[in-house]
Amino acid sequence: MSATGNSGTPTTGSRRIRVLVVEDSPVIQQLLSHVISADPRLEVAGIASSGEQALRMIDRTAPDVVSLDIRLPGIDGFEVTSRIMRQNPLPIVVVASDVRDLDIPMRALQAGALAVVEKPGSMARADYQTVAHHLCTQLVIMSQVKVIRHRIAARGSRPASSVSAGVSADAPSQDSRLPTAAVAADGRGRRFRGVGLVASTGGPAALAKILKDMPADFPLPVFVVQHMGAPFMAGFASWLGTVSPLPVQLGEAGLTPRPGTVYVAPGDRHLLVDGATIRLSADPMVCGQRPSGEVLFQSMARAYGASGIGVLLTGMGEDGARGLADMHRAGAYTIAEHASTAVIHSMPGTAVRLGGAVEELPLDRVAGRLLQLTSDDKMAS
Repeated sequence: MSATGNSGTPTTGSRRIRVLVVEDSPVIQQLLSHVISADPRLEVAGIASSGEQALRMIDRTAPDVVSLDIRLPGIDGFEVTSRIMRQNPLPIVVVASDVRDLDIPMRALQAGALAVVEKPGSMARADYQTVAHHLCTQLVIMSQVKVIRHRIAARGSRPASSVSAGVSADAPSQDSRLPTAAVAADGRGRRFRGVGLVASTGGPAALAKILKDMPADFPLPVFVVQHMGAPFMAGFASWLGTVSPLPVQLGEAGLTPRPGTVYVAPGDRHLLVDGATIRLSADPMVCGQRPSGEVLFQSMARAYGASGIGVLLTGMGEDGARGLADMHRAGAYTIAEHASTAVIHSMPGTAVRLGGAVEELPLDRVAGRLLQLTSDDKMAS
């Protein structure tokens, strides 16, 4: 699962980025060491065969980023992630061999890991070079994210896992009133037809937080674009379905969106709303992404106009920012995640700079706002 924008690879100066490899298989240890050492941007800071060993090695090796296997002897990748983020926060990239079983890596993302990527596995595989390059690029990009120490949060609350995690003094205060932009001329709440959620780095945990807080009778279809490697998408959609009261499925061409159902853009395809149906597209990448939030939001601006709701969450680059601005110009209600909770504020921050957001909200207030905006629809349904 990658979570990157189109801003290019961050510059790292002349010093190589130091990677701590946490992997129990000696064969895969050698393979990952070869892949990392062959990249001029990276070097292996150390190799740990277990989670316990990794925790002991962090102070001594001073890595910039951790490449973490999730199936380890002793404590698993989730517990390793949780302890690192509480004790000695570092960017963590989960390297997964089985793309069909995402339970542990998704839990690791909720605990603070920044990305999940596919393990190269073998130099004999046809796409070895592509997978290896993607792994290295993700290690470089995620090494630039400045993480902070996790607080031990109560069940159901969002952990502070980012540069700006935790509500700051600059975060908007709680306001239970319906926003002026959501009120129609007759004083009643506006009627909406669909919600779009777009996220990149840090997105799985953010999306899980929002969808977990949605009621089973939510009256609108929800469309999701998460930047992620194609092999992970089916498992990601299944995982979201385990944390949300709403049914979650991959978007399929020709489907008529149903209220209270979440449609996730499938791997390597743009997801669009075209009239009363879903459409998929293999058109070129937009903002370096396919699926792209830009494409989803622009289609919602055309299909729904003022009856759409767009939410742009954490992410690197600018994907979705201009699309959110298009929705705003079409009269839609648009929300950008506030910097106080975004793992990376680049995507929502760009939307705000473009004037594309009706309001900025911390993550833990997004679901509540969606419920406010659709409360009349629920009573009418």
